[in-house]
Amino acid sequence: MRYFNLFSDILITKGASRILISDLQRNVSELHSLELHELIEELKTSAIEEVLGFYDNESKEIAQEYLDFLLEKEYGFITSGNWDHNFPPLSYDFHDYNIISDIFIELEDISVLNKIKNAIINLKIKHIVIYCSKDLSFDDFYEIDNHFKDSAIESIEIFSSFNTNVNEAFFQNLNLKTARIHSLVFYNCQKAPFEVKDIFRFTLNFSDQDLKISCCGKVDLKYFSTNLTKVLEAVNHNSCLHKKIGIDRNGNIKNCPAMPQSFGNIKETTLEEALHHPDFKKYWNLTKDQIEGCKDCEFRHVCTDCRAYTEQTHINKSGLDTSKPLKCGYSPYTNEWEEWSTNPLKQKAIKEYGMSFITELFRQTN
Repeated sequence: MRYFNLFSDILITKGASRILISDLQRNVSELHSLELHELIEELKTSAIEEVLGFYDNESKEIAQEYLDFLLEKEYGFITSGNWDHNFPPLSYDFHDYNIISDIFIELEDISVLNKIKNAIINLKIKHIVIYCSKDLSFDDFYEIDNHFKDSAIESIEIFSSFNTNVNEAFFQNLNLKTARIHSLVFYNCQKAPFEVKDIFRFTLNFSDQDLKISCCGKVDLKYFSTNLTKVLEAVNHNSCLHKKIGIDRNGNIKNCPAMPQSFGNIKETTLEEALHHPDFKKYWNLTKDQIEGCKDCEFRHVCTDCRAYTEQTHINKSGLDTSKPLKCGYSPYTNEWEEWSTNPLKQKAIKEYGMSFITELFRQTN
C-alpha cells in the first residue's frame, strides 16, 4: 500500500467555498477547490489505494489527477507500507523576543523622537514607521536616521509629502549618509522626478495619491504575504495590532494612530506606562478566526487585519469589535471582489468614520 505525506511546511487554509494552499518554504500561495481539500484529508487517514477505492471510475480518474497535481507541485511525497514519521510536524507557535515589534508615528515635530528614543530601545522595537504630513528636508531625514544610529532598530519606513527639492542627487546623498532607512514613500507626487532604479539601499516609491492616516487598512490581493513569520503571527494573534504601538499627531499613545482609544500622551506618559494599561493588549490575540467574514475566508492567514476601520456590526462577549474590516470588498462566499466604498451595507460605518467623500469620489471617477 502507498501513502501520501503532506510536507509540514504546507499550510492549507479552508474557506467557505475554496482553499488556499500556502508553501511556507517558497513563500507562495495558490487557490484550489474544496474537492482537493477533501482528498487531502482522506489521504491523511487512509492509503492511496483505499482512498481511490472509495470512488467510481470517473471520480477515481479525477482523484488521481489531483494526486498527480499534489506531487507535481511538491506539496508532498509518497511512501510504501506506511506514512513517513521521520519528519515532525511544523510548529505553528509564534515567538518574538521583542516586547513591541513596530511603532507607527504620525510625526509633526522631530523632537518627539527625543522623548521616545529610550523607550524604543527598552521595548526592543525593531521597526519604525513614520508618516509626516509636511515636507521633510534632507536634514530631517538624516536626523531621523541618526537618532537611532546606536540602537537595535532594523528599519525605518517614512511616508512624506513630495517637494521639488527631492531629486536623484538627494537620494544618492541619503543613501550614503543613512543606515536604517529602508523604505521611502513620497505622496502627492504627480510625476516622479526621475526613473527609479534599484540602486539605493532603500526602496523608493512615488505616489500621486494624497495619502492620509485614514488610508490604512485597505484589503487587497497585492498586500497579501506568504511569509512564514507573518503567517504564524496571523494564526496566533491579530495581524494588525499584535506587538504594535502608535503615536498620533497630538502625541496620544494608541494601538494605532488611526484608532480612537488613547492610553496617555507622550508629554506625561511613557510608552512603557501605556503598554501596562489593562486595555492596551486587548486586541492582540483577536485572530481572523474570530472576525466576522474573515473566519470563513481562505485568505485569513496571509491578509493583514484592520481594527481601526471596521463595518461596526459585531461586538463579542469581551466587548471587542469583531466586525469585518471596512475596506475589504471580498466575499469568501461568492469569491468575488467588489468596490468596498460603494457597498450599501457599509455606508453607515463609512459615514461614522467621516469617509463619505471616498464613496463620492469613486462614483465620480467610475
